[in-house]
Amino acid sequence: MTGNLSLRLFRVWWRNLVVYKRIWQVNFLVPLLEPAFYILAFGLGFSGMIGNVEYAGLSLTYTEFIAPALVATAVMYNSFFETTYTSFVRMYYQKTFDAMLATPLSLEEVITAEIVWSASKAAAAVAIMLLVLMPLGYVAFPSGLLLIPLAFLGGLAFGSIGMFFTGITPSIDMFNLPTFLFITPMFLFSGTFFPISGLPGWAQAASLAFPLYHLVELCRLLSLRASESNALINLVYLLGFTLLFGLLGLRTMRRRLIR
Repeated sequence: MTGNLSLRLFRVWWRNLVVYKRIWQVNFLVPLLEPAFYILAFGLGFSGMIGNVEYAGLSLTYTEFIAPALVATAVMYNSFFETTYTSFVRMYYQKTFDAMLATPLSLEEVITAEIVWSASKAAAAVAIMLLVLMPLGYVAFPSGLLLIPLAFLGGLAFGSIGMFFTGITPSIDMFNLPTFLFITPMFLFSGTFFPISGLPGWAQAASLAFPLYHLVELCRLLSLRASESNALINLVYLLGFTLLFGLLGLRTMRRRLIR
């Protein structure tokens, strides 16, 4: 299946970049302003009510605790929604995939390029977020710069599972199901807003299965230079998740596009 891959996939990546550049001013505002709004809201609203959060032997303000998680969730949303809603529009409504497959491009190159593009958008969003978070002291320098390649890896993971759902979802309205049943629980129970050590044992086990938990832990390691988990296990989990759902995404999209 992957034998049909070549550097031609970057032609598709470049095509998406050209289209994106037409509206980049609007798209850049979200990653630039969103962390500022969150930090402002949680800093002014929650910090006085909650007090400090104990994490990995550190006593952190609430905004210090959630700032790295905001980076991880931005990676998830940017890449997942790119390969679900946006890719579905390109595939079903705009017939962009059909036009590409009429050229020497293979299906594997088109689909892989979509996933790589989603990861690129996630990495770009994180680079912009750092312009806000790093001067405020919520991300350490220079280790925090490694959040950009980490965002690319996380983007590959969430872009891959997004493409898997695109391959099996019959209509664009049905994306509500993976969003509600997969993305929302993961957003809430991956240690984003509170340490999972406060959860019951069964809920902690469920949290460990979420890729977002591993990405949040790695983001905290690079931002705070502290973590409650093993970084190597986090990294291997994300790589395995990416490989598994990357292959599943290729398979389901092949069934969908080539009958």
